[in-house]
Amino acid sequence: MLQRNTIYCGDTFTLLKEVEDASVDLILCDGPYGVTTESWDQIPSIQEFNLALIEKFTPKLKDGGALYLFGKPDCIDFIDYREFLNLRSKIVWYQPSRLAQGRINYTNNYDIICYFIKGKKPKCYNLDAIRVPQLVELEHRRRCENVPSVTNGKFGKTQFNAKGKNPGDVWGDIKQLTYKSKELVCREALNTIQKPEKLIERIVLASSSPGDLVLDPFAGVGTCPVVCKRHQRDFIGFEIEPNFVKMGNERLHECHNNLDSLV
Repeated sequence: MLQRNTIYCGDTFTLLKEVEDASVDLILCDGPYGVTTESWDQIPSIQEFNLALIEKFTPKLKDGGALYLFGKPDCIDFIDYREFLNLRSKIVWYQPSRLAQGRINYTNNYDIICYFIKGKKPKCYNLDAIRVPQLVELEHRRRCENVPSVTNGKFGKTQFNAKGKNPGDVWGDIKQLTYKSKELVCREALNTIQKPEKLIERIVLASSSPGDLVLDPFAGVGTCPVVCKRHQRDFIGFEIEPNFVKMGNERLHECHNNLDSLV
């Protein structure tokens, strides 16, 4: 049995066998994309690889538990995942500032985050924890709310909320890390390994509660474990690269010290 709040060094498919069935509330899977020349990203068929992951993840999730699977636009095309999980949304993580520019095709300016749940109803979805500022002019919004379908009809719950609005399924407000980002652990982790803490935080806050167990099967340099620790979630992380495990544990130690200083 694996201990909580630990990053294990090893292969994901091997370590998954040691995770208790129906014990995980959220899986955050930022694994291979199958598009780079990195050795760890050399996947013959990313769709078949992701289907194998989904099949192995499913029994580990509790009913209503969530899986967020990162990838490129075709990461789950041509596979039938429906016997395992229910796809709720394909979130677009929009990055118009990417430096690469296509010469014979349109530049890819986004990644996909596939949001699945086990069963038909999510175990939790904490909207108030992830609201973003209203972008619609307030006076225009108020005029819209005076229509009968809002004041007395089925759209009454769409009224203006001072806490902000649902972030929707296109996230352009969270930028990629750059060489100047303070949270960047090492240049080797830039773009392909390390995601911004704000991105991971949105997912963790939305689809888990304090005390829940979050599984990170490709932990990289420990961003998800750090976010979990900061927000009182338990975690189990897997990472095959020993140096990244070391970096992740150093970040966790620093996070622990920072939390202690606030007490």
